[in-house]
Amino acid sequence: ALAVKFAERQRSHHCLLVKEHQVREGADTAHPPRRTLFVLNVPPYCGPDSLSRLFSRCGHVQSVDICDKPGPGEKKDKLASKFFDRKTLKGFQVAYVVFRKPAAVQAAKALSQEGPLLISTESHPVKTGISKWIASYEASIVDPKELKAEVDAYMEDYDKKVAEEEAKAAKEEGVPDEEGWVKVTRKGRKPGLPRTEAANLRVLEKEKQKRARKELLNFYAWQHRETKREHIAQLRKKFEEDKQRIALMRAQRKFRPY
Repeated sequence: ALAVKFAERQRSHHCLLVKEHQVREGADTAHPPRRTLFVLNVPPYCGPDSLSRLFSRCGHVQSVDICDKPGPGEKKDKLASKFFDRKTLKGFQVAYVVFRKPAAVQAAKALSQEGPLLISTESHPVKTGISKWIASYEASIVDPKELKAEVDAYMEDYDKKVAEEEAKAAKEEGVPDEEGWVKVTRKGRKPGLPRTEAANLRVLEKEKQKRARKELLNFYAWQHRETKREHIAQLRKKFEEDKQRIALMRAQRKFRPY
């Protein structure tokens, strides 16, 4: 447990749980064993820069990776976009601090014997509260020129990839593969021929048949409605007959206790 304080005037301290990150060889490519310090219970105001300054006294810090939960990591490429790949982590997090030398990990674990370390100093203050919200809001405002430049660059790369794929497909068109099969694409078909008078007559005949079929279906629907009306009328008639029969049976009943 490594005790840290946000500022000098703060009375209570916060504990960071640190240990050496140990995984199977090759299981975690982004966080190499013997050079990575695993840190738990990282507060929200403690970012990568703060952790890097906090552990820089133990040795050269190569990278700091903050995640919402522990898990196997892979080497991450640089964010391709500053507008579309943004992710905000909330709450307490975990961090992987990668040092250049393995001895720095042991030195970082020995920091628990010292007094509380300061996260925010006068030379490197950490923003919290309203100042942090203002900074986050200002960072969230998108510059239209930068956004347009990024979108244009992305579309140029996309058009270039599409052109390369089309050139590759045109080059491979008609060339048999290893098994002797030739790939046939829609692009290689012959264009359709214009309609002739006979074709127009066939289209008109199909439309005429479709209209006749629609009229026939409408007739069947009308007939179905009439059948339902007749059925309902028969049910009503039977209901009235049953009412009269029940009234007659009650009138002929001999036993009348009241």
